[in-house]
Parts: sequence; structure tokens; C-alpha cells
Amino acid sequence: MTTKTALVTGASSGIGEATARKLADLGYTVYGAARRIDRLEKLTDGGIRPLAMDVTDDASMSVGIARIIGETGRIDVLVNNAGYGSFGAIEDVPLDEARYQFEVNVFGAARLVQLVLPHMREQRSGTIVNITSMGGKIYTPLGGWYHGTKFALEALSDCLRLEAQPFGVNVVVIEPGGIATEWGGIAADHLRKVSGDTPYATQARAVATLLSSEANARRNSPPQVIADAIAKAVTSRRPKTRYRVGFGARPLLFAKWLLPDRAFDAIIKRVTGIRN
Repeated sequence: MTTKTALVTGASSGIGEATARKLADLGYTVYGAARRIDRLEKLTDGGIRPLAMDVTDDASMSVGIARIIGETGRIDVLVNNAGYGSFGAIEDVPLDEARYQFEVNVFGAARLVQLVLPHMREQRSGTIVNITSMGGKIYTPLGGWYHGTKFALEALSDCLRLEAQPFGVNVVVIEPGGIATEWGGIAADHLRKVSGDTPYATQARAVATLLSSEANARRNSPPQVIADAIAKAVTSRRPKTRYRVGFGARPLLFAKWLLPDRAFDAIIKRVTGIRN
């Protein structure tokens, strides 16, 4: 049997690193991609092939996919994991920063989909895994631009699933809850810089404290739970359309489905520590 090939973006740490290692353990030829290739060297001990790739640079993505196809002749799994959270009040965040977050979290993923789909269609098989978030279904104050990217990727994934299905290509969404990575601390620092000295400062302090708190970090799930969900999806003959895993994902998404907006607003205020 031909060894299957997978590309995992954002593979230098956290969910991406755990996923790359998991797929390699399952026997895939894995390419781990990130902007800084020096941060990928630690993956080579697991047989993972480091790949320099900037998901905001079309040439970088095109060259990367061409290399994978040239070396292996196929691509079976794309895990669109590269992304970041830039928090701040919608009024405060410069539009250039908002656009850049969409470039990384949405358009980079979409461009990679465009690049791999011709090969998957020709194979009549493949799985595209888009990492969104429970934040692609729920919302928090001062996270508008981040949530906007995740809502957008959810919608694109649903449309893509219908488009790709006749060609034997699966499209799966992973909706992580709280995961123990460096993401929260980075997002909190950026939030303080953007909105910590504006009319939204009180809210910024509350949300930043939640994002970076040690108590919250202890509750969060390890990245491995996401890697395990991705492994289950890509090895299943008929994967679920969505996998909701990690701390808080299921109860919060259920509450969003069940409650009217004002009632859910009250829950989010309570969770984030915001007081009127």
C-alpha cells in the first residue's frame, strides 16, 4: 500500500506539533509546516519533514505543495491548523491587523484548500481538516475579529464539504475548547496593548485575566486530545462533520444552542468576569 501523505500547518508547537507526531505514529508521511523552519527541527526525530511555509504568502504555499507532490506523488490529508488570536475591542483594533488575522486564519487555509483539491480529486480520496474553535460558534467581548475568522472558516467548511463530497474528499471541522498552549498568554498580552488604555480597559483587564490565568490553564485540555480527534477523523471511512473536544467545548456549545441570545450573553459575561 502506498504510504499516505499529510500536511499539518502551524506544526511548530501546540496542536500542530501534537497532530504531526500523531499522524507520523500512524504511519503517514508527514510534512510539518511553519514560517520559521528552525522551530520545526525538533520534529525530525519522529520522521516528520519540516517545511517552511507562510500562509499569507501565495508563492510559499504553492512551492510547499509542489514539493510534497514532487516527493511523494500524493497528498491525502491537509490539516489547516495555522492561526492566531488577536484580541481587542472592535473599535480599537486597526483594520490592517483585522485584515491580517483574516489572511492567516481564513484566506491562508482557503488557498491551501485550492492547492490540494486538484490532487485529491484526481485520487478520488482525501481529507481536509479545518481547525476552527468553539469560538466559531460562540463569542466573547473583545474577540470580535478572532471570532469573525472562525465563524468564516466554519461556513467555508460547510460549503466545501458539499462541493468536495462527490469527488471522494471529506471535509472535517475540529472545534477545540480550552487547550493548554501558549495561545492564551499571547492573546492576553496583545489585548492589554490594544485595549488596556481605552474606554474598554475594564473589559480588557477581565478578559486578559481569564485568558492568562493559571487556574484556567490548569483546566484546559492537553493538545493531544485534538490530535487524537484528528487521527480519528482521518482514519474513519465516514468521519463526523464536526468534532467538539477540549475543556468547555460541549457544554458551552450546548448552552449556545439552547438559550436565547440575552441569556447566553449573561453566561459569557459571568465566565469572562465582566460586570456592568
